[in-house]
Amino acid sequence: MLSLSASFHAPFVSIPPSRPSSSSSLSSKRSTTFSMSVSARIAVVGDVHDDWNLEEDTKALQLLQPDLVLFTGDFGNENVDLVQSVADLQFPKAVILGNHDSWCTQQFSQKRKDGVQLQLECLGEEHVGYRHLDFPSLKLSVVGGRPFSCGGDRLFRKKLLSARYGIQDMDGSAVRIYNTALRTPENHLIIFLAHNGPTGLGSNLNDICGKDWVFGGGDHGDPDLAQAIAHLKETTRLNIPLVVFGHMHKELAHGNGLRKMIVISNDKTIYLNGAIVPRVKRINDDERSPSSSFMNSETSQLTSESRGTKRAFTVVEILEGRVDKIAETWVSVNGDVTLVEEEHVLFEGSN
Repeated sequence: MLSLSASFHAPFVSIPPSRPSSSSSLSSKRSTTFSMSVSARIAVVGDVHDDWNLEEDTKALQLLQPDLVLFTGDFGNENVDLVQSVADLQFPKAVILGNHDSWCTQQFSQKRKDGVQLQLECLGEEHVGYRHLDFPSLKLSVVGGRPFSCGGDRLFRKKLLSARYGIQDMDGSAVRIYNTALRTPENHLIIFLAHNGPTGLGSNLNDICGKDWVFGGGDHGDPDLAQAIAHLKETTRLNIPLVVFGHMHKELAHGNGLRKMIVISNDKTIYLNGAIVPRVKRINDDERSPSSSFMNSETSQLTSESRGTKRAFTVVEILEGRVDKIAETWVSVNGDVTLVEEEHVLFEGSN
């Protein structure tokens, strides 16, 4: 595992190794037997955009009881305090920073710690950009894509990527992602976590990575992520059941409806967009749960100012190495009372 020190100040350069050929890839001999026995519940927190409260989100997650929490980035415009709050969350987690998390910083400063460096320090090894984070008890590894992605065929924040990761172009980025996956422990199931999804998943404006802000749409995925995943599937037997990302918001621009949030490939890999934005809503009188009438009298006497919030997560159930269920899940938090208000099933294994 490539370890990033949380106390490291100055950026560093790490040159990715050359891309192995199909014939020389030792990973092709790796067995998937043990990874097929993996079962886990994962809660995906899509693009936050300042909608995060450690106390309330912790209560919601305690209700959902995930084994792992994945964050797709875009916490705010370099909102260091919020990222520190995410780092303080007492659940196993992995995080990727998005384009808004490098909103102001175009290159690292040698004189002071900028917002990007401070966020990276907050997250430490839980930031998986170009690295993997292993969860031995789950027999699962999270492999990170390119941080700060803004989508499309150009590198966003190229000076940051060059200084910290030694990345100069899309091909180099693809090699880095590919080789990171090869370093995961044998027999671990692989989940990719990126800020933006890969190319090749559609070009209509409502497709999972489709351009919704221009007439006619277009594919706005990351070509390096697509290249790395495709080459892994060609040259290894790694079990990659799930690719998680955000960036492309569920609600389309200009009131054009909703985005497709899930794609199932021919080889059964599921591509999941978790960017439900905004992810927090206030609970109004007409939004009270039908079950609220069965709550205790203390709860029923709450004032309008304290009726709480609904908070969005995408919950993924993995059973025996395969994705069994995915549901957009809204949890209400009202003081110490939490309940699942809405569950919209996006996928079930029987489908």
